[in-house]
Parts: sequence; C-alpha cells; structure tokens
Amino acid sequence: MSVATNKLSVLEFLKRHISKSLSGQDSTHMEYPTRISQTLGIRVIEVGSGTATVEIDVDSAIHGNQQGTVHGGLISELADAAIGTAHSTLMDEGETFASIDLRVNFFRPVWKSTLRAIARPVQSGRTVSHYTCEIVRDDGKVIAMAASAVMTLRGAQAAGR
Repeated sequence: MSVATNKLSVLEFLKRHISKSLSGQDSTHMEYPTRISQTLGIRVIEVGSGTATVEIDVDSAIHGNQQGTVHGGLISELADAAIGTAHSTLMDEGETFASIDLRVNFFRPVWKSTLRAIARPVQSGRTVSHYTCEIVRDDGKVIAMAASAVMTLRGAQAAGR
C-alpha cells in the first residue's frame, strides 16, 4: 500500500516548515532542510517569493579561526544558505540552480552570537539572478554583506542535480 504525498512548491513547503505545520505527506522537489544546514545548525526562519532569512548560533569556541573569532567561511556559508534558500522559492518542478559567484565583505568580528542572514533579490532574470545578503549579529550590527549571482537550470541542464 503506497502512502499518498502532498507535493508542494518550495515556498509553500518552507512556509509550513517554519510554522511547524508540515504533515508527514508533505514534500517538495528539493531537499529541505539541506544536509549542510542540518550539520551546521542553520535554521530557515522566514521566506517569501525570492527572499529568505536564515540564522545560526555561533561561538568562537566551536566555530573559531586562528584569531579567536568566528571563521569567515562559516559566515560565507550562512550567506550562501540564505541566498540559495531565497532562489529556491522561485524554482518549479524540473528546475534547479547553481551559484555563479559569491562575494563577501566583512565589517565586524563575532565571538558569540545568533547571526541572521537576510537575502533579497537585486535583479531576477529568467536565467541569471543577482542577490544581496546582509548578515547581522544579535546586537543588530551588520557584520558582513554578501552579493551573489545564481543561474537557474532547466531541462537537460537540471537533470541529475
């Protein structure tokens, strides 16, 4: 006996995930939460069409670099997760995407905080879209800004991804 599934758009799936109202039959064509987000403890806390906010609890005792502050690579991953989540809300069945680039400017150090990354589109194209992402400490100060270009893949380009 097969169990019926309720196939949702990525946006609707994530909205239900955030509100903790997913049923056991709800699914979408992309994997959420992602494996890397599960490993690092990144949480999706808000989504809209082409937008996303994610957060993570960081501590330099765990996520530190040689200077004793939170590693920039983790901050970059947080920005990439927010931007990827934002773009995924626009994907239909049979579509996927790949980051073309990611640029991060760091402004302030972090030792221990809940970091929030807010991704928004600057320009949304049929194939290439551009995003910005602001990363904020729990005291409200911006610690980094990221920019990324993302390419949407369809048809044969999307197969197997």
